[in-house]
Amino acid sequence: MLEVINLKKEYQTATAVDGISFRVEKGKIFGLLGPNGAGKTTTIRIILDILKPTSGEIRFDGKPIDKEFVNHTGYLPEERGLYQKSRVIDIIRYFSELKNVHANQAIENGVEWLKRLEISQYKDRKLEELSKGNQQKIQFITAILHNPDVLILDEPFSGFDPINQQLIKDIILSYVDNGKTMILSTHQMDMAEKLCDEIFLIDKGKEVVGGNINEVRKKYGKNSIRVDFSGDKSLISSIPGIVEINVYSNYAEIELNESTKPSEILKKLVDIVEIRNFTILEPSLNKIFIDLIKKSSE
Repeated sequence: MLEVINLKKEYQTATAVDGISFRVEKGKIFGLLGPNGAGKTTTIRIILDILKPTSGEIRFDGKPIDKEFVNHTGYLPEERGLYQKSRVIDIIRYFSELKNVHANQAIENGVEWLKRLEISQYKDRKLEELSKGNQQKIQFITAILHNPDVLILDEPFSGFDPINQQLIKDIILSYVDNGKTMILSTHQMDMAEKLCDEIFLIDKGKEVVGGNINEVRKKYGKNSIRVDFSGDKSLISSIPGIVEINVYSNYAEIELNESTKPSEILKKLVDIVEIRNFTILEPSLNKIFIDLIKKSSE
């Protein structure tokens, strides 16, 4: 288990991380979430021992992190950067050797990963000759090739089409099924919702909310419905018990106050518009994210 304990990082003019604590269990995907400038990248860099904290500590399996721990971590940064003039296989070998993987083993593993990501034909090409999406795959390979105990992915789906997003998602799920430790940092709430077991939301360096994703959704999710309808949109907003309504071309998403039952709204809707479909909405992590960040900024 990876533990972040009372972590703080201060600079002369600002506090980037302000006393946060969380645990990342093996075999689970942990979502480190927050808006730009929240302190996510600083936290990750401290975990990787790139930055030193002002106070607090990082422990893995009960021990303070050290060089050996860093050698058994993999990191995919949000800002991608590889050697454009180098051959793909040489890049893979170089980054593997940085993690103490022998050159021959690195090449063998690299060839297998290139096959797995369906780009083995580019093994001897210069990186600059590859598309942006395929360059992303090479960067991903450099993070995971040495089979790290801890894998930290910052926006891993950026630049990928839906097919390749699914490919990366399957690899991530397979990785944690083998009991590895995974931190996923992303702005794509739909992916966090699908993949993460636990989430930790920070803003301005401080914890906003953390815990099991289903428990967070249950606690902070709104009482909401979706109505597919035909008729006068303006009539819907006049119904008592509605907190917020977003009306689109032929449907509306409606947030109700806590005391209003969806069935009560349905009874009133059938009298004023033609209802084609009526759905009680699952709390959206994206909506919870927006609401909590707004609240923390007040």
